[in-house]
Amino acid sequence: MSVRRTKIEIINDMLSSIQTKGGRIKPTHLMYKANLSHKLLNTYLDDLLRNEMVKEVRQKNYKYLIITDKGHDFVNEFRRVKKFQESFGI
Repeated sequence: MSVRRTKIEIINDMLSSIQTKGGRIKPTHLMYKANLSHKLLNTYLDDLLRNEMVKEVRQKNYKYLIITDKGHDFVNEFRRVKKFQESFGI
């Protein structure tokens, strides 16, 4: 039986994917790395852009997503909370 990811887990997966690619990624690559459909990618990406966790830049006719300091902070806090949950077996 598969367990669905929560919204916060999906956001963490997206931001972590950007981090592992050196802080910037093309939207299509993010879609594959975070295991999302195109529709879901755009939904969550809108949230990340609105909350300034990522920003879009264009270079040489390509669009890239770059993680911001706020995005890095989110990933670090998410990891800290995850460790806390695991320490209590939750």
